[in-house]
Amino acid sequence: PRQSPTRTEPPAMVLDEAFIQKCREAFNTFDADGSGTIDTQEMKLLLEAIGEAPTEEELFRFMADVDEDGTGEIEFAEFLRAFEKQRGGTQEVEDEMDTLDAFVALGGNADRSGHVDTQKLIRVVKEEFGMTIKIERLVEELDKDQDKMLNYSEFAALFV
Repeated sequence: PRQSPTRTEPPAMVLDEAFIQKCREAFNTFDADGSGTIDTQEMKLLLEAIGEAPTEEELFRFMADVDEDGTGEIEFAEFLRAFEKQRGGTQEVEDEMDTLDAFVALGGNADRSGHVDTQKLIRVVKEEFGMTIKIERLVEELDKDQDKMLNYSEFAALFV
């Protein structure tokens, strides 16, 4: 029997439909000449409208970053990807803060110094969260120096 080719799933979108619609409206508003693209001058007006005051150099750099196909103009898909990247970056910062909060809650320090006691971590995961993952083995693998304590980088590896 012939097998059908495996389809790869598209990467998950960070943006929701309502946000995409708002982006479309903003894009169309600033696409003053109705060309379906935003040129440098239109982009400058858009950035000023959202409270940015880019220098000519910043504007040029922004356009170069967003203009993936090098046409000198931004198509809607490029515009959307720029927002998605920016949103994704925000998510990384939030994840980092969540990891640090957990590290501190388990005994580490806010400046990323100190340690988390592995026995406390195991107890919290099993008893308080009721998780059935093999946390002992995971902790053993992460505790590189085998001191029964996880420093920040060992702890943060739990969430990668």
